[in-house]
Amino acid sequence: MATLCCRTTSFLFTILLTAASIISTSYSSAASLDGEIIWGASVDDATQSFSWNVSWGIVYLLGKPKQVLLINGQFPGPQINTITNVNLQINVFNSITEPLLFTWNGIYQRRTSWQDGVLGTNCPIMPGQNFTYLFQVKDQVGSYFYFPTTGFLKAAGGYGGLQVDNRVIIPLPYKTPDGEVTILIGDWYTANHTDLQGSLDAGRSLGLPDGILINGRGPFGSYITLDPGKTYRLRISNVGISTSLNFRIAGHSLTVVESEGAHTKQLTLANLDVHVGQSYAVLVTLNQIPGEYYMVATSRFTSTVVSGIAVLHYSNSQSKVSGPLPSGPTTEIDYSVTQARAITWNLTANAARPNPQGSFHYGMINVTETAVIEGAVTMMNGKLRYAANSVSYVNPPTPLKLADYFNLGGVFSLNYPRFPTGGSSFLGTAVLPTTFRGFLELVFQNDEDIVQSWHIDGYVAFVVAIDGGRWSSASRAEYNLVDALPRSTIQVYPHAWTAVLLELDNAGMWNLRSQLWERQYLGEQLYFKVPNPDGSIRNEAPIPSNVLLCGVAVGQHP
Repeated sequence: MATLCCRTTSFLFTILLTAASIISTSYSSAASLDGEIIWGASVDDATQSFSWNVSWGIVYLLGKPKQVLLINGQFPGPQINTITNVNLQINVFNSITEPLLFTWNGIYQRRTSWQDGVLGTNCPIMPGQNFTYLFQVKDQVGSYFYFPTTGFLKAAGGYGGLQVDNRVIIPLPYKTPDGEVTILIGDWYTANHTDLQGSLDAGRSLGLPDGILINGRGPFGSYITLDPGKTYRLRISNVGISTSLNFRIAGHSLTVVESEGAHTKQLTLANLDVHVGQSYAVLVTLNQIPGEYYMVATSRFTSTVVSGIAVLHYSNSQSKVSGPLPSGPTTEIDYSVTQARAITWNLTANAARPNPQGSFHYGMINVTETAVIEGAVTMMNGKLRYAANSVSYVNPPTPLKLADYFNLGGVFSLNYPRFPTGGSSFLGTAVLPTTFRGFLELVFQNDEDIVQSWHIDGYVAFVVAIDGGRWSSASRAEYNLVDALPRSTIQVYPHAWTAVLLELDNAGMWNLRSQLWERQYLGEQLYFKVPNPDGSIRNEAPIPSNVLLCGVAVGQHP
């Protein structure tokens, strides 16, 4: 048994619906849209269909009301549970007053950046309209989440868990758990997202969050009942916008078994750092005296520690939680770095296919191109901005993907600098060109006092090294070329660098962004183009028949 409920005595949670909820989930045997077969999904695999209505609602959390995004009347949004190789068809109705897009954090959408759900690849769904996403969770098994990408809507919720399970013919590298629970942890600002966005537009930083939510609830709001003696898989995602978090359960150990689709060597920890945008799966065995135990997520590397508190309740207990919260790590960076280095790839485990993960020997592939990305704070016209390699990204009215497909000039340039320039920052829409089936060495350099978090859409990358100081070619001697953890969201510690390797085999226009949403919103992102050299549909799916057109692409014919 696994139940989640809310203690109404600890806070008031009210949802005011502004549009009718539409809920629909179904399966079919072919990937289609209005009867038409759609490329980017497989007609040989089942299609799982959802219908979402996105509306406004009011929640009372941390003592204040706030306007949030509801999906089918829910906050957080509905959980997506699927199986590897299934096609997901998600029809999104926009019943709010702002343009809307969703992205599927960590799902690499093989051959179809058309479904990525960011402004560089998709026109937004305008108020009163709908759009159907259709993509395949191809050869993926793991823990992920989704969230809105337009404007500053991410600060208004709209997020939810997305889990991809293994097919029964592919065994897990550990005993099948007795059950599982999705744990969405994230920082929370009590101000409405429009006020937060207004502060950024005025050139002011947001500062520290007001609190931490666990599954969309404030302190003691999330109440999780599980059975004694059983082992559960917890899928933990940091869905916040600014803050690294440490997760722990009083009296219980966490055994890390998966991260963003990669089975890890099993590592038992007392607590786990989860940086913004990252996801893990851990095993927890209820082997303590029946009772109630604190489940805590606390901010890391902040001047003031902010906490989120939930309760783990043994189903056979009548006692109530009490006593001090379980202590977590200090603000020392070394603790987090040591833990991150200890989480490595399980080379003997099967992935989505019945062959060991380690059969792909990434360390034996020659690097063909290198890029070093350095994020930075800057000021422009007296206002706060962020930049990467001196370019502070600006979203054009026309998505880059459409401009590239229709050969529309003047939207972007293919001259993004591959290395930090050291010069003054400037506004621009530059794309990093790459080579199809090249092997990219990508280094994130951080000379600031904060922990940065970067996300690569469309890919998982092998995190081969984390170290302090400045990266140089001599740093390659430190690379782990055997069992580095593959993931899509990468933390970079203060005054340090992180190096990743990735094979450029997924053609498309892909977003590379800061997961710290203030920084992303104010320019710390870019796109990289992986070309389809011969235009073959084997390399990249054709433009969808239901594609939305905007900007100078209006009037073009797919």
